[in-house]
Amino acid sequence: MRHVDKTEEQAMAVALLDWFRRSMRALPWRRTYDPYEVWIAEVMLQQTQMERAVGYFQRWMERFPDVAAIAAASEEEVLSAWEGLGYYRRARFVHAAARAICERHGGRIPSGKEALQALPGLGAYTVAAILGIAFNQDVVVVDANVERVFTRLLNIDAPPKKHAAAALIGETARRLLPPGHAREYNEALMELGELVCRKVPLCAGCPWAAWCESRRLGVEKQRPVSIPRPARVSVCTGHGVLMHKGCVLLVKRPETGLWGALWEFPGGEQVGDESPARAAERAFAALGLDVQAGDDLGSVRHGYTNHRLTARFFRMAAPSGVDMAQAVRALEPCADVRLVPCREIGALAMPAHHRKLADRFFSRARRQGDPREQGSLLENGR
Repeated sequence: MRHVDKTEEQAMAVALLDWFRRSMRALPWRRTYDPYEVWIAEVMLQQTQMERAVGYFQRWMERFPDVAAIAAASEEEVLSAWEGLGYYRRARFVHAAARAICERHGGRIPSGKEALQALPGLGAYTVAAILGIAFNQDVVVVDANVERVFTRLLNIDAPPKKHAAAALIGETARRLLPPGHAREYNEALMELGELVCRKVPLCAGCPWAAWCESRRLGVEKQRPVSIPRPARVSVCTGHGVLMHKGCVLLVKRPETGLWGALWEFPGGEQVGDESPARAAERAFAALGLDVQAGDDLGSVRHGYTNHRLTARFFRMAAPSGVDMAQAVRALEPCADVRLVPCREIGALAMPAHHRKLADRFFSRARRQGDPREQGSLLENGR
């Protein structure tokens, strides 16, 4: 493991910033480095690849051009705009923080560390990013890209999240920061890790190649040292699609937990050796609806964290003689159960596997050109 000598610090900083000025990408939040835009970009980029985040960022700014627009929106609108980015807790925190910013700071992102830390959902990384990038304060921002750069530069033979390794990375990053240039420096480090010091490094184009210890030793592809991932867990669920007069029954997930506050087709995880159809029927029974699983509508596979989900969907039908119209109407006053017109499903935020099923059937009806036909694919058995 090497340590950067004080005599090297200035030369390394100059080389990095020169490289960045030549190589930086024209990302939308870099036009003005507006604090609001930096905040939203950094939250989106957590757990999301750059290519996907840029498109979401641009659509978000069209819908919510400033903090006040988020604060004035409902949580459902915010979650709908976030749909597809995953980790929906981020969106709920953005919504809560926007309202707090309007209440406490007149709708302007504060430039003080303590004020930022007091906002809902703003952890150490997001606070550092706003201070160092938006406000150009002498604060370093360490994300996975920056960890990879310094792990290779210093040849750290331990996972970068380990306490000693993280401390060394942070301390070295702070020593190399040229005062007054935090914005460029932080952006340059992240850009270097994204474009050059990637999982498979492109050392020939690296401005720090001459100082890189792992490259000198020929172990750059073995850095950073990774922590073994846990085995993936298979999860099987069954869900039902119940139609009623051009509407479909959806339930809202609890506010906390996985996919919190999103809308989905009723269902749940299979218990023991029960079938996915029985799991769907059990979920409807918990709502007070005596329905049976009918036609198999197919399955959707989805990966999240260390789980591999297989969700199977069924068309639900009431036994003969049951007044389903009355039973469904009795559920309407419940805030967490809703009969949604098929044409409006797209406005509600749904987990990815439920969205895929909705698009598979209801969007196909839309593509046929007559919005009155939405839902007929299921109601008519086609």
